[in-house]
This record gives sequence, C-alpha cells and structure tokens, in this order.
Amino acid sequence: MTNPLVCVKRVVDATSEVVLTEDAQGVDGRYAGFTTSAHEECAVELAVRIAADGGAATVVTLGDDDAVEQLRAALAVGCAAATHVVADPQAFGPADVAREIAAVVRDHEAAGTPHELVLLGNDAADTGDFQVGIRLAYELGWPVVNGVSTVSVADGEVTATGSGPDGHETFRLPLPAVVTVLEGGVEPRYPSVPGRMKAKKAPIEERRPTADPVGPSRVRLVLPPPSPSTVQVLGEGPASAPAVVDLFEQLGVLAR
Repeated sequence: MTNPLVCVKRVVDATSEVVLTEDAQGVDGRYAGFTTSAHEECAVELAVRIAADGGAATVVTLGDDDAVEQLRAALAVGCAAATHVVADPQAFGPADVAREIAAVVRDHEAAGTPHELVLLGNDAADTGDFQVGIRLAYELGWPVVNGVSTVSVADGEVTATGSGPDGHETFRLPLPAVVTVLEGGVEPRYPSVPGRMKAKKAPIEERRPTADPVGPSRVRLVLPPPSPSTVQVLGEGPASAPAVVDLFEQLGVLAR
C-alpha cells in the first residue's frame, strides 16, 4: 500500500497566444484561461494508479484561491484528498515551493498519513523551472529521478522508466523517493460525471506558508521570436530548380 503525494500548479493554457505580464516575471493568463500542465496530468494519473493497491493519492498545490480548480480536477479523476497552500505563486521561487511541499510531507506524516512517494511534473509549464523536484528531494533527504514516463511501486521500491540519450532507461529507487514525470508514458483519464460531483463536495485542507518566500531569482522571461508569417515563392515548374538549389545551399543542405 502506497500513499503518493502529487504536486500540481495552476498554469496558463499554452494552446493560446502566450503573453507576459508587464514585469516579464510571469505569463499573463487573463485572456487565455488556466489549466494543469500535461506533465502534471500524467503525474496525477500515475499517482492514482499507484494508490489503487489500497493506498490513497493526495494532491497538493501552492497558489491563490483560484488554484482550487486544479485541485478539484485531480480529485475528480481519483485523488482521495487535497491540500492547498494558499499563497501568491508569483512570490514563491523553486526553493520556496520545495520547502512548502516538504512541510506538507512532514506534517501529514506526523498526522498519521505518510507519503512514501512524491510525484511532480518535470518542469513548470509557465516559468520553465526544473528545480522543484531536486530541491524537494534535497530538503527531505530522499533519492530523486527526473524526467521519466512511467512509475510503479513494488516491494518498497520505485521503478521508473523513460527515454535517455542512449535509449530506454530504467531506474530503481528505494522508498521514500521523489520522481518528476514527463508526459507521454500514460494517458490521463477524463473525469466522470460522478467524479466531478464528488470532487465539488470534497473537503480541501487549507494551510498557510511556513515562512516568508525568498522569491524567484529570475531576471525576466523572454518570448521566442514569432514564426515567420510570409511565404517566398521560388518559381513554378522546372524554372524554379536553380532557386531551390540556391536555397538548399543557404540552408547548408548542399555544399558549394
């Protein structure tokens, strides 16, 4: 029996145009809507599957009042409990978030609900931070593996698989452990109507941060240049062949 803790974050829906806030410290979601990242949806799915052996999956988030929406979405697909660290997420850097998650792990263990496994998305979909999982493992003194696609638990051991530079990789870690998840290894389930109704009524544990945040150390976020919206017509029929050759040479496909 395993009681995983899975971490989610309210992020801007990336299917819309990305617009930065005026201070370039975050993504402005006022006109795009909010969601849970694909990495974290897969982490939730894995947590629910792991808990199916008689355990209970708990979902946690650090965010403002609106982040309850993401907690209830996880409850609707099988998480049994939810914890909300109520705070302004823009004021919290990766080290601050890791500290608060570690505090949740310790407090739940003291209350009789230990979490032997913590699952997170591989990176933050809005700010691109890859640090929280590693910082959390350091805070707890647990082993960590990053960027895996599937996770299973048996006989006090975590087996995690993913793709590495040399092909398929398998990692085995003793519990307790921290694992960050990439999308693609599992298919997140859709909530059923009964699941949604149950999630609306489920109690959510609220707590305040344990310390004032240090804050993110980023200077600013930068958007990549927009994709070209113009098309160059090289010609028609056989007469366009020299222009195609010239283009290939410019691209480095052909040697001069």
